[in-house]
Amino acid sequence: MFIRNAWYVAAWADEISDQPLARRICNEPVVLFRDATGKAAALIDMCCHRGAPLSVGCVVEEGLQCGYHGLIFDTDGVCINIPGQDRIPERARVRSFPLVEQDAFLWIWMGDPALADPAKIVAWPYHNDSVNWPHKHTMYPIKSAAMLMVDNLMDLTHLGYVHASTIGGNPSQHVEAKMETERTPLGLKFTRWMLNSPPPPTYVKAVGFQGRIDRCQRFEFVAPGSVLQWTGAVDAGGYHDGDTSNSKLAFRLFHGLTPETETSCFYFWSAANGFRQNDPAATEQFFDQVAAAFLEDKTVVEAQQARMAELGESALVDIVTDSARLHMRRTVERMIAEDSRAMAAE
Repeated sequence: MFIRNAWYVAAWADEISDQPLARRICNEPVVLFRDATGKAAALIDMCCHRGAPLSVGCVVEEGLQCGYHGLIFDTDGVCINIPGQDRIPERARVRSFPLVEQDAFLWIWMGDPALADPAKIVAWPYHNDSVNWPHKHTMYPIKSAAMLMVDNLMDLTHLGYVHASTIGGNPSQHVEAKMETERTPLGLKFTRWMLNSPPPPTYVKAVGFQGRIDRCQRFEFVAPGSVLQWTGAVDAGGYHDGDTSNSKLAFRLFHGLTPETETSCFYFWSAANGFRQNDPAATEQFFDQVAAAFLEDKTVVEAQQARMAELGESALVDIVTDSARLHMRRTVERMIAEDSRAMAAE
């Protein structure tokens, strides 16, 4: 059920400090920590001595120390110290996972380490540009499959219903939005145009729109769990021939969905404002508005997961607005099949 030969967000880089962090990813227990040099590492969360979780241990000068009998492991999972014993057995090691720190994320590879190419990690350099794109970020634990949250992001017609009080706007504008879609090797890109539409409350609070607006949303899904978003808006009539450079409002959202189990996931997201960048209050206000909207998504998707677990999915039907979601699903299903073949060949 999981694509293992892929990069997932394991944590925000600032989540890991002087204490180990336990996290279950693709239904495997993982412990994250930093060594004395600040290098982040990910190990299987079980000591090779008596099976105690390493996450209940502590970080010491040499590495991660098991809290049961004091064995110390380095960032490669090799045991480098056993109290009261000079000789360290060759088998005294635990599985380590490739881990890369990039753009405020810690990216983990759960599959074959030989296939872990850092060049394939999704780039999001806006986290490093606080002048033009000040941002805040967080993580929501979600009691639903990661793919249900990706489904939610691939079909934005729900915005006018679920998010009417924040980022939504008029429901009919979303249903009737002009869509431009481009398929990619690892997913798809789509652009939605909502011209001459009423501004949603969040937009009015952000830049003070007083009349109708033109809205543009650009999304890219990168399998298995990253969704990259740019949104812009200008007074009605302001967008011409696809040019959005004169946007009065602009923001970027990163959505990272990492499976915890088959029915739970971690939702890593950030909100970066490309408006009023010199006003910290704008960043805070915008983040709070987006956070309120995403909590609405959390409520809906968790209820969806619970009902589908009870009654199954055989009675569900697809409608025309599911086109982007269905392509996303086909991409993921293809990757799952490729992953299964690779594992069978090992």
